[in-house]
Amino acid sequence: MTDINTIISLCKRRGFIFPGSEIYGGLANSWDYGPLGVELKNNIKQLWWRRFVHERDDMVGIDAALIMNPKVWEASGHLKEFSDPLVECKECHSRFRADQLTENKCPNCGGEFTQPKQFNLMLKTYLGPAEEKANEVYFRPETAQAMFVDFKNVADSMRKRLPFGIAQIGKAFRNEITPGNFIFRMREFEQMEIEYFVREEDWQKYFDHWLGEMRSWLKELGVGDARIHEAEIPDGDRAHYSKRTVDFEYEYPFGQKELYGLAYRTNFDLKNHFPDGAPYRDPESGEEFWPHVIEPTWGVDRSVLVTLLEAYQEDTEKKRVYLKLPPKLAPYKVAVFPLLANKPDLVAKAREIYDTLRKKFPVAWDDRGNVGKRYYAQDEIGTPWCITVDFQSLEDSTVTVRDRDTGEQVRVSVADLDPFISERLV
Repeated sequence: MTDINTIISLCKRRGFIFPGSEIYGGLANSWDYGPLGVELKNNIKQLWWRRFVHERDDMVGIDAALIMNPKVWEASGHLKEFSDPLVECKECHSRFRADQLTENKCPNCGGEFTQPKQFNLMLKTYLGPAEEKANEVYFRPETAQAMFVDFKNVADSMRKRLPFGIAQIGKAFRNEITPGNFIFRMREFEQMEIEYFVREEDWQKYFDHWLGEMRSWLKELGVGDARIHEAEIPDGDRAHYSKRTVDFEYEYPFGQKELYGLAYRTNFDLKNHFPDGAPYRDPESGEEFWPHVIEPTWGVDRSVLVTLLEAYQEDTEKKRVYLKLPPKLAPYKVAVFPLLANKPDLVAKAREIYDTLRKKFPVAWDDRGNVGKRYYAQDEIGTPWCITVDFQSLEDSTVTVRDRDTGEQVRVSVADLDPFISERLV
């Protein structure tokens, strides 16, 4: 397994992810997605949206506000239940999550801990000019609640019948006690989440369906089965709303930890948000009831992390590093080079090809140094194909196309470049 510091170094060096607020000394566990990182992240989100929203007729999407009425979090149980056990070292006053400590001594100084107390993870702020109790609000700790609050509006306006789902991609905030391990655990993070509404008697069938969908999604990211483990979460360890939860865990460089989660939330949320009457009416029978919910949740940042970990390859024979990203996820699909930067005819031909291809694909341009170094730079950011315009290109309008993974080169007509790339982006 690749060391996490190797991935962090590559991400900074190649423009994927930077430490947040770095010129001011940073901010603990704050990370900024750079030019290539935001492309990778967006590709993952767009692939997810296309697969789970656009390609299904039982799904619609929303994009809800980050700050909601505080009564939402009272009804959902977050203000009461959304907490972790906190201990503090009596010597150095460092604070830790009690359930993540392997021994009862401070890892920093060896001091003793206080008794655990529950620490609410909701991130508080104020709306309005006065910082007073009446103006307290919270940044959402999950994207789910807006989908429950908007359930009736969605069902009525879109005329959806059970079973159907509501999907959302967006930021969530948790005042974690001990965030860390790069982008694995942050206080500000992004989720891709679905609330799938079913009849109570059908929940097991659709729980199994979404298990299969989540397994299939991992293959879309290029994640094999070797480091994935499915953990059935026992009674007492599940979230307060869940009757069954399966966590997808991954063998990270820092240990086996959660990647995604699948929960059966029963009708807990809808009943709490609509206590005065059932929000769903069956159009055929006229029956009114609170649908039950299957909730598959994918972390965007953890998706980025495992995609990078799985893609990272070291070719010791050729002394190169390359990211074996699925081409549809790669930040750039192709790079275009003139063989020599000081030959105007080569540069002009390469620019013509570059300008044509970038109307359809994300394309990189590089004319610095020798071609070999350019290849290796593109390998390290995961560009699947490099196109080199040489002197033969001026004679017969063909170019050299080099494959990232194999290093093999073929001659391709300039006219055939578009279909050559398109056919391989599946």
